[in-house]
Amino acid sequence: MATIKEIKEALAKITDLESPLFQEFEKDSRSGVQKEIEKRKKAIQAEIDENLRLEAMLSYEKELYAQGISLIAGVDEVGRGPLAGPVVAAAVILPQNCKIKGLNDSKKIPKRKHEEIFQAVKDKALAIGISIMNNQVIDQVNIYEATKLAMKEAISQLEPQPEHLLIDAMKLDLPITQTSIIKGDASSLSIAAASIIAKVTRDKIMANYDQKFPGYDFSQNAGYGTAKHLEGLEKHGVTPIHRTSFEPIKTIVSEAEKDN
Repeated sequence: MATIKEIKEALAKITDLESPLFQEFEKDSRSGVQKEIEKRKKAIQAEIDENLRLEAMLSYEKELYAQGISLIAGVDEVGRGPLAGPVVAAAVILPQNCKIKGLNDSKKIPKRKHEEIFQAVKDKALAIGISIMNNQVIDQVNIYEATKLAMKEAISQLEPQPEHLLIDAMKLDLPITQTSIIKGDASSLSIAAASIIAKVTRDKIMANYDQKFPGYDFSQNAGYGTAKHLEGLEKHGVTPIHRTSFEPIKTIVSEAEKDN
C-alpha cells in the first residue's frame, strides 16, 4: 500500500477535478489520505477561480486584441489623497493575454504580497514608465493636474510606445486612443499592474521620508492623515514634504505666518 506521503506527491500532479485518480484514491479509507484529497481539490478549485478572475480582468484588453491592438498600456496613480509626499503614476504594457497570479487593484492585495507581485509585473512587463510629482508641483498646479502630468510623463517613458491606453478614471490630452475606466485597477489587469508598480514605488519613497522626518509615521500611513500623522503635525509642525494646499496643512502654515 502506498504511503500517505506518496499519495500526497501523486495528488500534487493532478490538475483536473475530474481526474479518475481522485476516485482511485478515495477508496483509501485512511483519514490522512482523505484530508490530502480534500486539500488538493480545494487547491485546484482555487486555481480555477483565480484563472477565471484574471480572465475577467482581461476583458478590456481582449476587446482591443480583437481589433488588432496588442501594445496596451495600463495607467494608474497612487497618492492623490495624502497630506504629504508625491503623487506617483505608472504606465505598464503587459504581453498579450498575460496573467499574473494574485494581481489585483493594489488596495486589495495583502501588504505582505506587494513586493512579490511588484517583482512579477517587473519580470513580465514589456515596458514600464514611472513618474513622481513632488508636493511642490502638487501645490503649484493642484493635485488633479499634477496627476495628469505624472501619467503623461510615465507614458512618455514607455518603449515601445503604446497603441492604446487604459486609464483609471482619467482622460489625457495625448494623441493615443484611450479608454477611461472607473475603478479601472479592479477591472483591468493592465491598470492593476500600473497600480502595484505605483503603490510599491510610493511606499518606498514614504518609508525613506520616515527616516528623514521621524514622528509622522510615514512608513505606516504613506502620508495619509491618520491620527498618528496629525499628532506628529501638532508636535513637530510642517515638513518640507507636506502639501501646503491641503487642509489642515494650509491652516497650520497660515497661522504660523500670522504668528511671525
